[in-house]
Amino acid sequence: MDNKGLFEAIAQLEKDKGVPSEYMFEQIKRAIEIAAGKNYGNDNVTFVIDKDNYIFDAYLQKEVVEEVFDNNIEISEEKAREINPSAQIGDYVGVKMDTMALGRIGVNAARNVIRQGINEGEKSQIMLEFQSKIGELVTATVERIDPRTGNATVRINKSTAVLLHGEQVDGEILEEGQKIKVYISDVQKREKGGPRVLISRTHPEFVKRMFETEVPEIYDGIVEIKSISREAGSRTKIAVCSKDDQVDAIGACIGTRGARVGTIVDELNGEKIDIVEYDEDPKKFISAALSPASVIKVQVAADGSKSCRVTVPDSQLSLAIGNKGQNARLAAKLTGWKIDIRPESGFFGEEEDDFVPADDDAELPVDNAEDFESDIEEADTDSLQQTVEDTPENLEENLVENEEIAEDVDREKDKEIQDAVDAILGLESDE
Repeated sequence: MDNKGLFEAIAQLEKDKGVPSEYMFEQIKRAIEIAAGKNYGNDNVTFVIDKDNYIFDAYLQKEVVEEVFDNNIEISEEKAREINPSAQIGDYVGVKMDTMALGRIGVNAARNVIRQGINEGEKSQIMLEFQSKIGELVTATVERIDPRTGNATVRINKSTAVLLHGEQVDGEILEEGQKIKVYISDVQKREKGGPRVLISRTHPEFVKRMFETEVPEIYDGIVEIKSISREAGSRTKIAVCSKDDQVDAIGACIGTRGARVGTIVDELNGEKIDIVEYDEDPKKFISAALSPASVIKVQVAADGSKSCRVTVPDSQLSLAIGNKGQNARLAAKLTGWKIDIRPESGFFGEEEDDFVPADDDAELPVDNAEDFESDIEEADTDSLQQTVEDTPENLEENLVENEEIAEDVDREKDKEIQDAVDAILGLESDE
């Protein structure tokens, strides 16, 4: 075995895959012990490792005996003293091994053990690295795009992950080599292949982390994000409040000339962002959440069901509801209230319903929100009463669709590992 080549292969493996060299040397030692056991029937092996001088030697321990019956486990006193002059009957001496003479079975056994060790070590490193980053933003580099599914394989440090098409911001076009921000939502352990890192650019927490990154007052805890609702690629509403009377929460999020929020909008491919002031009073909060529409009155239900009726000027009805009900839907998600929006003049031919307000003293002409968009879209007024139910993400369907790409990535990793194993053992590649 070329000792210098061995150490270089280990160093490269540590650099490329993040597997510690000490761990790898333990796997190689274990592999040689197993190979020696299969080839010689003797797995009593000791090692001398000196990284500075590229020394990696393996010694097969043999018992010193008067008469040798098995050369694999025994050595004569005469030969033993050539190695250790003080050797006596019953002692053990180490005979330097030639790992290239382990035989085909031994070499294959060593290969399998080292390959498995690299795989397990890499999996452990990925789990450790990403489990500590769940719920965080990281920078990823796009490596390739699947033209069939639109899924993107990205590299995060020394690992790869797949950004599913459904987790990409609607309308954005990713390119190979592009650096993007992604949110790590989970890390799943798989029976086959390495851990699967679930990443997203559509998760509401993605926007929250972006604001924490761009707004020092949020990072320092002076300004707090109370809630977020998002329809990725289209619009996000974020409710903030300040713990310091001297700090304007909305102004801090906007930044000078909109620099802070502008950076986030650019990262989100122009997604519109409404920043509203959170208020403990649900009437004021609901009114603000319906920005950019003005609100005349908010009546909460007397039964405590977190339902309310909102009255807006006739001219603001379409704006309050939003395109296909989006504004009302996001406001309901942001506040956690069921919102029924009515025009000031009422509906023609409207019948009495069973809504019972807790009070009628809720006239709240509020305009305490900032809306970042170039134009206001016309609303679809066919649906005026908004009831919001959060729909759970169906990740499993996307993961099944993506399984072929994940397997391709795993196959590439296996080939890299095989090359590394061959380099460690000083062998030529099978291919």
